[in-house]
Amino acid sequence: MGKKKIKRVVVKVGTSTLVQKNGQVNLPVIDNLAFTLSAINNLGLEVILVSSGAMGVGLESLGLKQRPAAIEEQQALSSVGQLELMRIYSQRFMNYQTMISQVLLTRDVLHYPVSRQHVLNTIEVLMKKRIIPIINENDTVSVDELDHHTTFSDNDELSALVATKIDADLLIILSDVDALYTADPHRDPNAKPIHNLDHVTSTIEAGAAGTSTRFGTGGMITKLRAAKTMMEADRQMVLCNGRDPRIIMDVLKGKQVGTHFGAEGIANSLKEE
Repeated sequence: MGKKKIKRVVVKVGTSTLVQKNGQVNLPVIDNLAFTLSAINNLGLEVILVSSGAMGVGLESLGLKQRPAAIEEQQALSSVGQLELMRIYSQRFMNYQTMISQVLLTRDVLHYPVSRQHVLNTIEVLMKKRIIPIINENDTVSVDELDHHTTFSDNDELSALVATKIDADLLIILSDVDALYTADPHRDPNAKPIHNLDHVTSTIEAGAAGTSTRFGTGGMITKLRAAKTMMEADRQMVLCNGRDPRIIMDVLKGKQVGTHFGAEGIANSLKEE
């Protein structure tokens, strides 16, 4: 298996990584994420962050314990949470002298050629200026009505679409699991981690039950779909645990971390040419 140096990377962080089980925002994780992405940015790699968490942060901001059932209530909650989430990101990245920007997307924007090109042009300019774009779904306006489909199924799907459209070499998904396993490790003590996959079989998909929490949506099945999207575009993806985002450095050094998806390997991309 050949190895490729990574020049452009998309990092996706899930709500379960950003928000603790007690509902409080995981500030140490966000700080380490800001430190790591700033360091990578300073080393010359181009970085995009796709971040979930608006709903979870909104719940904490308003002192709520459960996600409301009504769509409009969820959208209002996300609107509050998105502002607070970006405030936290802005503060943490500023500590490492790194500028960030916010890009909110709906499916329509990436579906239609003109709007998609405008967004991609914007992201390209931001990266050239060493500004890290932080992308999330625009939950305030994202709804599915009749033939007007604006939502993504989750941010795993969004991150893979962004990565392929922006021609990224690698997608790193930070999750609350260490890797893809042969079975659910919480239920099967004999489950083994799968370190490398160059294709996703129907058997593997069938064993990946979709799950969700009160903070976020998605599960292993959505991560496998993201992996398929990346591999079909001849790109790579790594799924690993985001409890300490500095693990991103290990991925980019080519170390065996989590589950690697793709035909190629990752060369040490943090070394100088």
